[in-house]
Amino acid sequence: MIVIAHVSDLHIDSGQRSVERARAVMRYLEDLPYDMDAVLVTGDIADHGLPSEYEQVCRLLASRHPVLVCPGNHDERAAFRAHLLGLPSAPGPVNQVHHAPGLVLALCDSSVPGKDHGHLDDETLAWLDGVLTDATAPVLVAFHHPPATLNMPYVDDIRLFDEHRLAELAARHPHLVAFLTGHAHTPAATTFAGLPLLVAPGVVSASRLPWEHRAHPDDHVHLDLPPALAFHVLNEEGRLTTHYRSVVM
Repeated sequence: MIVIAHVSDLHIDSGQRSVERARAVMRYLEDLPYDMDAVLVTGDIADHGLPSEYEQVCRLLASRHPVLVCPGNHDERAAFRAHLLGLPSAPGPVNQVHHAPGLVLALCDSSVPGKDHGHLDDETLAWLDGVLTDATAPVLVAFHHPPATLNMPYVDDIRLFDEHRLAELAARHPHLVAFLTGHAHTPAATTFAGLPLLVAPGVVSASRLPWEHRAHPDDHVHLDLPPALAFHVLNEEGRLTTHYRSVVM
């Protein structure tokens, strides 16, 4: 059995609120009696993409579990590489692959510098095609922006676009099991390209669903709900199950 803890949208800034919520989630994971195969963080890790924010993130995400991170629209690629991954600064997409026993995790960069919506560029799609071609184990593909509508207009307007290119790639690779994303600040499950699309809840805040709030541009964010995360479980038969948990502050 493979267990992946999936968190998203920390939005670490200079204040204590975001830090305390992220710390509560990591404390919960550290207190688990079971070692995770990975802790996956799908973007918007820093709120402004500042070096100081990533330095704080490094301290917060220190864990006995393997921690994997990919960028979101609030992240800045050069600072993300330099201060979070310890790599030379560069402007291109931050794509990474993690091999665990019985599983491959492909982390794609769906961010578009200076924009809120998502896109997987030619470099990223070619890289992902290579990872999937070489894989002999089940593959989970993770990135920030959902590639399908979630019936949340605020999120759907800044989702991943040109998604047909990803769907065409996915159709060629039977090892691909599911897509894991964030960005929506709400737990959600749907399908994309005939596969599960599993969205992690937000750590820093929760999105109100359209039927939960009045049509006001500032009324879609819920700050009082506790931070939450997902657990993705892949069993020996290849069945993927997802559980969602809220974290007591």
